[in-house]
Amino acid sequence: MIKPGLDDKVYPVFKLATIIGALAEEGISAEQALAGVRISKIALSSPATRVSLNQVIECYRNVVKLSHDPHFAYHAGLRFHLSAYGMFGFAILSSMNYRETMQFAETYQQLATPLTELHFKEQSGRGVWKITPMSHSRIDADLYRFLIETQFGICVSLHRDVMGPLFAPQELHVTYRPPHDAAKYPDIVGCPVLFGEPENRLVFDATWLDGTPKLGNDITYATVVELCDRLMDELQLSAGVAGKVRRVLLTNLMRPRSFGDIAGEVNMSERTLRRKLREENTSFRNLVDQLRMDMAIKYLRDTDLTVEAISGSLGFSDAANFRQAFRRWTKAAPHAFRDISGKTALST
Repeated sequence: MIKPGLDDKVYPVFKLATIIGALAEEGISAEQALAGVRISKIALSSPATRVSLNQVIECYRNVVKLSHDPHFAYHAGLRFHLSAYGMFGFAILSSMNYRETMQFAETYQQLATPLTELHFKEQSGRGVWKITPMSHSRIDADLYRFLIETQFGICVSLHRDVMGPLFAPQELHVTYRPPHDAAKYPDIVGCPVLFGEPENRLVFDATWLDGTPKLGNDITYATVVELCDRLMDELQLSAGVAGKVRRVLLTNLMRPRSFGDIAGEVNMSERTLRRKLREENTSFRNLVDQLRMDMAIKYLRDTDLTVEAISGSLGFSDAANFRQAFRRWTKAAPHAFRDISGKTALST
């Protein structure tokens, strides 16, 4: 699937509205939370409002700075319910079995304004959600933790919507180091929390998957999944020409592609492609830089590959050029992003 770009305004505004609503209980105004986001308070209540992932990230960065509650992220995540997710949520409620539900949620997660990637597996009698924040230069250590803990809260809340209020995880695993109040986490989330783990994971007893959904209906589920397929198609279309270019670039980042090569791949003249990218407020160089940056951050956070190996996989002539580019993208050295997830760099 071609994913929408970070500035494509294609997602409903409910995530921002929910987070800002939680922040209001601390006496913090919507205007403060929306500083620099380029969206009005009134627009938060309109079902027609669409936002980009960059706007959501900018708002969340404000929230991290404004909230006085060190566990705001998890508490805010618990405020999310399937009723706010439109057809995506309705399909989950209509599913006839919970394993089908997990598969659907993973497959169609793009409909849920994703700031994290979710992957589900059933292993050794446990259900496991792996949670990976998206690669983005503005996701620093504090926002990384915020995204993980918000997603934990969301997962717990949505599972309770589906499986009942008694649902609880067995363990939460996080890649970052224990904060100063780590001892409080088990009481807050209701289960042990393991810090410094290889992956961010929510783990629960797989016997929950053997239950029978109370609201499941085969005909309704099939109908709503078809509607979700249409929504996914609309997201692909909204990705535009830039999305097509990103897909071509992804096929082989190790071998730099010329602008002429890319134009041929998407069946356009160079002049037409340049114009269409300009109409989408981007350029070929910006797309190459964005994709390389995203992949570099992902490699640094999720693997133990050396900087030299990452440099080569992204098509740089040497590690020095990669380091220079990474600093230009993020204003930080590669090892700074590796430190966010607690990975031990083999070479920086």
